[in-house]
Order: sequence, then C-alpha cells, then structure tokens
Amino acid sequence: MACCLCVLLVSFLGLIGMGSSWKYASLITFGTLTLWLIYLYFKTALKIEVDQTHLRVGGASIEHKYIGEVTVLSSSEVKLIRTRDANPLAYLAIRFWSSKAIKLQVSDARDKTPYWLITTNNGQELLKALKS
Repeated sequence: MACCLCVLLVSFLGLIGMGSSWKYASLITFGTLTLWLIYLYFKTALKIEVDQTHLRVGGASIEHKYIGEVTVLSSSEVKLIRTRDANPLAYLAIRFWSSKAIKLQVSDARDKTPYWLITTNNGQELLKALKS
C-alpha cells in the first residue's frame, strides 16, 4: 500500500515540472493507480451477513448458538482491543480505516477462539440483527 502511495506521489510530481511526454505518462499512471486503489477499497470491503442460523463475516461463519455476549465498542475501546488488550487467539475481521466495531464472545467449549472482533459502522444494527 505504501508503495502505491509513493508511486502516486511520484506520478503527481511528474505532472508539475516535466516535459509534455512525462506529463502524459504521469497522468496515465496517476489515473490508473487511483482507479486501482478505488477497486481495492471495494474489493476488500468486509461482507457481513446474518441469517436464521449463522453469522458470516468475510469467509468465516459461526452458528448463532455459539455466540455469547455481543458488545458494541467505542473508538477508544477498539484502539485498545486491537493493540494492548488483543488476544492472539481472537478472530479479527478488521479494516484499518474503521474505528467502530463489535465484539462477539464465542461460547463453544471446543473452539479456542475467545471472541470475534468485527469492524463495522453499523454496530447497533448488527446487534439488533443478531438478537432477532
């Protein structure tokens, strides 16, 4: 990601002080990389689905009967649970640009995963969907 941003910056700087052929090449590169970053943003979007029996987040799935306490977390709580208070066994479905999340306790004795951390801007709606 940092590499892409560097290339975008160099492309943009090429638009400022170079000859016309460099300007066109830089403009094409800048436009292509911008479109690619937009595509990546939507391609990596976290898909969350709730049906009658399962919660699906990305490629993972859990039955409702194994979901314990569900907590909507504030931005400060998310920062802590992502870093200092993180459990290495937890399932993390997070995106770095999202500061809101929910925490699902896993109540399956056979599963060593203590909780799922899912970033979402609609934590209250997801909580309501899980309770219904």
